[in-house]
Amino acid sequence: MLLLKRNDSGDGVAMLQELLNENGATLIVNGVFDAPTEMAVSQFQLDNNLVSDGKVYTKTWTRLINSSKADLKAMDKKFMKESDLQQMADGLGVELAAIKAVNEVESGGRGFLVTGLPKILFEGHIFWRQLVQRGIDPLTRVAGNENVLYKKWTKKFYVGGKAEWDRLNKAINATLPGDNSETIKNITEAAYASASYGCFQIMGYHYSSLGYNEIIKFLADMKFSEGRQLLVLGKFLKANNMVDDLKNRRWASFALKYNGAGYKENQYDKKLAAAYKKYAP
Repeated sequence: MLLLKRNDSGDGVAMLQELLNENGATLIVNGVFDAPTEMAVSQFQLDNNLVSDGKVYTKTWTRLINSSKADLKAMDKKFMKESDLQQMADGLGVELAAIKAVNEVESGGRGFLVTGLPKILFEGHIFWRQLVQRGIDPLTRVAGNENVLYKKWTKKFYVGGKAEWDRLNKAINATLPGDNSETIKNITEAAYASASYGCFQIMGYHYSSLGYNEIIKFLADMKFSEGRQLLVLGKFLKANNMVDDLKNRRWASFALKYNGAGYKENQYDKKLAAAYKKYAP
């Protein structure tokens, strides 16, 4: 089992934070083994008759998993398989090594929380725009919804883990007395469209360009498995003219389209090239 301690980071830490929250902690799931995480680990160890050193290794992992209220088998059944990657490579007509490179660099590590729900990140500024597009004035909905509805992007309301689903559900309920059924439907769709989902964090508002006539069908695929999330990524790559970039290993062009202008700062093109080289025959 993975040894985790203060200042470590990554998906292993995020899973640790999720498990601690399932056992009563109230951590922000940010994938960083920060001071609150260390304190939560120490407290969990004390509560479970373990040596309280704030480090997570075999005994603490075992106790966390065994005492968790989460259905870890629900997550396990949804994991991506090698055959999923091969199926996508065949479907797009690209090398398996290229798909593996994208999966390694652009995936968040897991597409599902320990509860079995897909990972999401809710964006309140996108919710604002989605309401406007549907003819709903966001200003009339802000009171009491300040952490899910705001005009400009900010990450200060990100909480990660299952709490992001709480934020999404709060947005769905940003209704007012007198709202008719059409308005309530529009608010629900706007909320679903304002979150990013799964391994590859595809935004919900892309659903139409990905061939879905309803956002609920997009959500069904995202909830089904990581393999299905991978297929959605394939649709996204086709819709945004990125398949040829993969075929010809134009990593800078791919990274620009996928990550935006900041790809150079984060060296996504170089990371993709290095990952491809690792997997290439």
